[in-house]
Amino acid sequence: MENETYEIKNTYAADEADVAVIGAGHAGIEAALACARLGLNTLLFTINLDGVANMPCNPSIGGTGKGHLVFEIDALGGEMGRAADEVTLQSRMLNSSKGPAVRSKRVQADRALYHTVMKKTLEHQSGLRLIQAEIVDFRVEDGRVRSVITRLGAEWKVRAAVICTGTYLHGEVIIGEVQYPSGPDGMLPSEGLDRALLREGVTLQRFKTGTPPRVARDSIDFSQLEVQEGDEYIVPFSTRSDEAELNRIAQLPCHVVYTNAQTHEIIRQNLDRSPIYSGRIHGTGPRYCPSIEDKVVRFADKPRHQLFIEPMGRDTEEMYIQGFSSSMPEEVQRQMLRSLPGFENAVTMRSAYAIQYDCIDPQQLEPTLEFRAISGLYGAGQFNGSSGYEEAAAQGLVAGINAALKIKGEEPMLLTRDSSYIGTLIDDLVTKGTHEPYRIMTSRSEYRLLLRQDNADARLTDIGRRVGLVGDEQYRIYTEKKRMIAEEAERLRRTTVSPSARNNEYLASLGSAPITSGVPLDALLRRPELNYDLIAPLDPARPELPRAVRDGAWIEIKYEGYIKRQLAEAKRFKKYERRLLPADIDYPSVRGLRREAAEKLDRLRPESIGRASRISGVSPADISVLLVWLGGGGRPNESADNPNDDGATDTD
Repeated sequence: MENETYEIKNTYAADEADVAVIGAGHAGIEAALACARLGLNTLLFTINLDGVANMPCNPSIGGTGKGHLVFEIDALGGEMGRAADEVTLQSRMLNSSKGPAVRSKRVQADRALYHTVMKKTLEHQSGLRLIQAEIVDFRVEDGRVRSVITRLGAEWKVRAAVICTGTYLHGEVIIGEVQYPSGPDGMLPSEGLDRALLREGVTLQRFKTGTPPRVARDSIDFSQLEVQEGDEYIVPFSTRSDEAELNRIAQLPCHVVYTNAQTHEIIRQNLDRSPIYSGRIHGTGPRYCPSIEDKVVRFADKPRHQLFIEPMGRDTEEMYIQGFSSSMPEEVQRQMLRSLPGFENAVTMRSAYAIQYDCIDPQQLEPTLEFRAISGLYGAGQFNGSSGYEEAAAQGLVAGINAALKIKGEEPMLLTRDSSYIGTLIDDLVTKGTHEPYRIMTSRSEYRLLLRQDNADARLTDIGRRVGLVGDEQYRIYTEKKRMIAEEAERLRRTTVSPSARNNEYLASLGSAPITSGVPLDALLRRPELNYDLIAPLDPARPELPRAVRDGAWIEIKYEGYIKRQLAEAKRFKKYERRLLPADIDYPSVRGLRREAAEKLDRLRPESIGRASRISGVSPADISVLLVWLGGGGRPNESADNPNDDGATDTD
């Protein structure tokens, strides 16, 4: 791609603003709304206004781990959860049969309506201007971002900028042997901004993702597919949503189908035409969302792969084939599709494609998501090497908040690993970096039982209130829920069940041991085989409470011991987080540090022992050396080993 084509010869002074947000995807929306709602004059630039809040891949919000992020975004005062509730087509609680720590809400969303809702929200937000323009350059003076420049030469002076380019930056679409510059869904790519980033010393990497074909609804024989209905009860993402109204919607069904031997044979016969295996794709793809051809090769022993057939909206015939991402030639895609039961006459409305794009090494960022080397410049979303709408929105919210707080001269908002999945996500990115599109999962958190989606408001609403994004009504809802949970938990601890024949007979019917003396309800709740609903017959005086209150109370009681244990672990974790490292420490001079550790610490400049311990290549022994060094007041450790010693032995 010839970036020189987009070199700006002449510029003109457009206007001034506090913050420019580049890109109006899920990250850009949250960043711009946060800045504007915190009182800053905010610009939001997008290549195409029709692409605001676009869902170029699956039109869904939430999922395993991702649902936690949406609840957390809402608790901080963000917008994604409220919009997702408004456009829900189907809602399901994943892992509902497992413990509360891993339950995650996911909704199938109306793609077009989501765009409409978010665009309207942006247009009506005071202090925010939504502008169709491509940002191709920015100015840095004295180490601080000063302005952004459009392709047409408009220069906007700003005090901060947030880059949220998604998969548009130097984007290339690949379908079989065909390759051309493009953003997702046939949108124009972002060209030129990557050159500006390189000029300022920013390290870029090349990632890849893909999307399945969209198929016309009336060309599918649904009688051959398994039906997947939504949950009977819909838990809202947002405390600001009308729960009763949400549960009155008519949910649309999804369907399930499986690949077969014929599908796999078609793929194998055409692997030489697959850009993944022919070498045409150079970007690193997402490990946890492989293409169907990659699945067939990597899991050759599997006779079939599950696919989900999901609606794109109430007013469209497009159906999304989740699990069928591909970059195969169009004619091969057609053969693959028509090998599926019920798809013998399938009509493709949009072909599957792979897209390569530029993103940064996120280790160049502070935990605030500000570039260490460029004051006032922030990154968020897929630009930071992550994948997913939810990961993007979470980062956009944090970047926008911190950009606003910096301009206002206030302390930044730093979310820790023990506070939230957002904290885990950002810490993973800026501390460990990523060599593939990063996806949040519940397994990435050490504190899953503390970081449940049902208590996101309890963990983060006070923070959102202090920052200034949580309004009076949202805060009132939160404090009322908190009060009711505490009262119900206390009632359960005080209420005693007598050892009557009737009660013991009921317990026996549930496979639970009889009681020989009065037992508090909270003790019964801790029995593995019992839960809040099951003990209802033993609790005739139970008050009518909202579902969220009931769930909050019994989870608090049932997992009290485990929660206390994780709280103790988190306390130990914070001990290291509070051990701050001097900003000017000369790591190569700290005797005893292995060369690899010294180099990485010197490059990443962690602010604490805790963060240093999570850097790849920094061993527990290196951390011990740093603790000794700190304990000695930062003096050289004369008894330490040679600083250039990598610690290797003949047997390593």
